[in-house]
Amino acid sequence: MGQGRILVVEDNPKNLKLVRDVLTYSGFEVIEATCGEDGVRLAHDELPDLILMDLQLPGIDGTEALRQIRESDGHHVPVVAVTAFAMNEDREKAYQSGFDGYVEKPISVRALPQQVRDFLQLGGTS
Repeated sequence: MGQGRILVVEDNPKNLKLVRDVLTYSGFEVIEATCGEDGVRLAHDELPDLILMDLQLPGIDGTEALRQIRESDGHHVPVVAVTAFAMNEDREKAYQSGFDGYVEKPISVRALPQQVRDFLQLGGTS
């Protein structure tokens, strides 16, 4: 059995491939969306264990996608902001918006699998 179903919402094809490859190699099942609207739909339809959400997306941004997911989420999936914004106030704004965690770009391929495991444990998924 895998380590968890991860929905990755990322519009940059290179970043999406990197995250998918690293997580798949580490034993996670990866579901992909390239815009906020698809992320909201897949969060509802696929019931992932964790969502990695880029903040800057075409259509609705990551914060609006999170708001819509929370409105319809019956099992409170942890949603982690993934962004190149690295200032302390950006991190605080993400938490104030309701994100459960924060991962900075560029993604660390060494750190990402453990970061995801840690976020899954916080969300109550084993």
